[in-house]
Amino acid sequence: MSVGDPISPSAPLGPPLWRQLQLVAGVLAAVRGGTSGTAALDEVEPGLRPGVQAIAFQTMRWLGRGEALRRHLAKRTPPPAADALLCTALALAWDPERAPYEPFTLVDQTVEAAKRQPHTRAQASFINACLRRFLRERDELVAATEREPVAQWNHPRWWIERLRRDHPQAWQRVLMADNGPAPLTLRINARRTSVARYLPALAALQLPARKVAEQGLELREARPVQQLPGFEVGEFSVQDAAAQLAAPLLLEGLKPAGPALQVLDACAAPGGKTAHLLERAAAVPVQVTALEIDPQRARRIDENLARLGLQADVRVADAARPESWWDGQPYDGILLDAPCTASGIVRRHPDVRWLRRESDVEQLALQQAMLLAALWPLVRVGGRLLYCTCSVFREEGSRQIDAFLAHNTNARLLPSPGHLLPQGGAGPRGLPDNALGEHDGFFYALLEKHAS
Repeated sequence: MSVGDPISPSAPLGPPLWRQLQLVAGVLAAVRGGTSGTAALDEVEPGLRPGVQAIAFQTMRWLGRGEALRRHLAKRTPPPAADALLCTALALAWDPERAPYEPFTLVDQTVEAAKRQPHTRAQASFINACLRRFLRERDELVAATEREPVAQWNHPRWWIERLRRDHPQAWQRVLMADNGPAPLTLRINARRTSVARYLPALAALQLPARKVAEQGLELREARPVQQLPGFEVGEFSVQDAAAQLAAPLLLEGLKPAGPALQVLDACAAPGGKTAHLLERAAAVPVQVTALEIDPQRARRIDENLARLGLQADVRVADAARPESWWDGQPYDGILLDAPCTASGIVRRHPDVRWLRRESDVEQLALQQAMLLAALWPLVRVGGRLLYCTCSVFREEGSRQIDAFLAHNTNARLLPSPGHLLPQGGAGPRGLPDNALGEHDGFFYALLEKHAS
């Protein structure tokens, strides 16, 4: 099952539902404790992981509603494990039209899940009473939670308020887009094939797709990528349409100071943008240095490049400390995909909204400013730095760049997309001329260095 897939009620259950609900509640408890949903799901047995992920994603998308209903049903917050199980059931069952299984079945299996775990067995009767009352009074309880912003929008209150300040005309559209699954979008490897040649291979599998961005295809129906034609031989990568703008923005019109463009991908893992930079090298050769501070994530860059038939100078290094890895030769271009809140990719990682704290925004903005300050001296005069984040918050986007420009008089902002807000298939597109269609939230600023 691919990230963001909806749950099919008619799909075979496989393991009993009560066992899957136990594991989903465990993922929720881990997220509440500060562990990412990705890391928590990695601990689930591989054979159970796809089903658990699908149910967990739906739980995270409607957790605000589930928690609000639990507050109406229980005067006191139950112990953490029992609360996670109860909120999981309520998030899944609150709307029968969205529920992956019949609400009565979810209630029955949640109680069974509670009975079969030592650390929730004592609360099984309490969970049963809450959920049976929910079934009897569902319409009234749901109506009572409609007045609560967190229940209505299924995001933390601070997130809603910040988004409303940052994007007063679009905040509701962004929140609604966040609560839907993201499409599966491919980036076709121009070194191996083309969009025109790859489309018939999808059509043969009865998989309709439409062209997006420059080399992208958005599939109407998600499939495991290993089942798609050409995966093992590197004919495509999975990459959101908005993320596919990075390489063209940096490289278009950029002239090398020497025989080849010298490009730095400063925060490169898992290597999608590194690969795209190399895939676009045609008339002008491109030599890419890819940095990643985490050795395990750096290995993923090597693995992804190997599958695509590409090569880069991959180094385990801290981009914020050039003195430890830079040879003093300036770069023609630097791609800085900076660490951020990931507030623009909530459709793909619905746990992010519950994992982040408001204080994270300021801390990450400081880290972004440090990276900009450290890397700007490495750009040659006439060269470029592309700053991007997968965030919708202005603190990590336009305000960050405004502050940078105010303190660096040798920097000029070139035409850039700025804030691209998540699109869920409705409303105006972020960049109509690029035919992005659905895409994640991103920010782009292209900076050119001139002589002081």
